[in-house]
Amino acid sequence: MHTKLLYLSDLKFNLDVWKRELKFHKNEIHEFEEKLEDIAARTPGKDVMAALEGYQNKIIREREVIGQLLQKIRKKRRIIESTDMNEEIDGRLRVEQHPLRDDMKIYIKLHYELKEELMDFLLRYL
Repeated sequence: MHTKLLYLSDLKFNLDVWKRELKFHKNEIHEFEEKLEDIAARTPGKDVMAALEGYQNKIIREREVIGQLLQKIRKKRRIIESTDMNEEIDGRLRVEQHPLRDDMKIYIKLHYELKEELMDFLLRYL
């Protein structure tokens, strides 16, 4: 039972780290959006406006993904908290955590790619 408590504690730790990271990214995206609005306020040309619209669409999609991942984290936490402490540790919870871990890896990779694109764009037009 002690081993299981440690195991569940580790899983909860992962969920907490991911949740904090997603909230940070959500705030970061908001700041990027404000900078894009500054550029749009300067009445740039059609090509810049098209790029701004593309980035706005990517930001909207990223917010949706963040929301979906936070929902998965909440669901996973409920599963962990309702775990029977007398049940054998069979790796089921860890195996069930792998898809979420993989989703987070993909999301983080895509987030930093978008962040680099946005930084390059902002350096050009701010």
